[in-house]
Amino acid sequence: MFKSVFYLIIGLSLFLSACSSNKKGKSENAKSSGPIDVDVSIAKVVDYANIIEANGNILAQDFVELKSEISGRIVFLNIKEGAWVSEGTLLVKLNDEDLQAQLRKYKSQLELAVINEKRLNSLYLAKGINAADYDQAVNQVNNIEADIAYTDALLRKTEIRAPFSGVIGLRNVSKGAIINSQDVLATLQAKEGLKVDFVLPESYVSAIKNGSEVDVISSFGSTFKARIIGVEPQINTATRNIKIRALLLGDIAGLSPGAFVKVKFNEGAERKRMLVTSNCIIPETRFKKMAVIKNGKIVMTVVETGIRNGAFVEITNGLNIGDTFAINGLLYLKPDAEVKVRSVK
Repeated sequence: MFKSVFYLIIGLSLFLSACSSNKKGKSENAKSSGPIDVDVSIAKVVDYANIIEANGNILAQDFVELKSEISGRIVFLNIKEGAWVSEGTLLVKLNDEDLQAQLRKYKSQLELAVINEKRLNSLYLAKGINAADYDQAVNQVNNIEADIAYTDALLRKTEIRAPFSGVIGLRNVSKGAIINSQDVLATLQAKEGLKVDFVLPESYVSAIKNGSEVDVISSFGSTFKARIIGVEPQINTATRNIKIRALLLGDIAGLSPGAFVKVKFNEGAERKRMLVTSNCIIPETRFKKMAVIKNGKIVMTVVETGIRNGAFVEITNGLNIGDTFAINGLLYLKPDAEVKVRSVK
């Protein structure tokens, strides 16, 4: 019994001694680790023009889906796929036999009403009838003329004509088909002038002006010039972007409506900006910080950022010209940690 207790006491003593030695060793290692080697850079301003790149879509100058205003059966079809048509060309004609018959009836009634009005006019001038009888005859003529005008309007709705000059797309119907106002017969688009739509963040609203030029880069690598012709006045509340439209200039061979392009927009002339590489920024929940070195120690400094282009970020506040900041090993740097400058980049 006494031997067991003796051995237990000896074991505990050895264990506590080992723990004490381990802590002492760690403390000595920590003291001997010394300053942390870091690469640094010096804050300065440079002349920089902010070129913004956005995605865009090519649009036709004019585009329409050809539809009928009324239901009916196609009796004439002049939609030639891929053909160019001039404005006013008759493309589709619907059956109008009932309307033509109605129109002939109204014209016959109008002839009789006009004869009756002339006869009563003579009697009215001779004071053979009162004014009310003559006014009724005049009113009948006017009513029939209105019926004829209404029927003519219905007849025009049986014709579908090209609203502008352009190229017809693929045909979706055949002669003899019965269509309604929801059926798309084909598309028509003017390709003489193409436009491009693209969006930019709302922060660039002040830099966007009608008449400014942008570069449009197609999927096959060609670059085209375009001039801004309009800006959507309403900012998209979901994306906080603003929509812009530009008209393509010069030779636009190879571009087609619906094509995807890249749009490069120059925010303005070159101006002084303080740029740092994006890996120097330490993002936190509420702030962005940089590891600034002062008197050989780390000072975590809150900064505000501006434009971001590629690997660089603009610093708008928090960093002064001439400040030295760490550009690597940021995960191991703590406030007031001692550092040693390994190189300046």
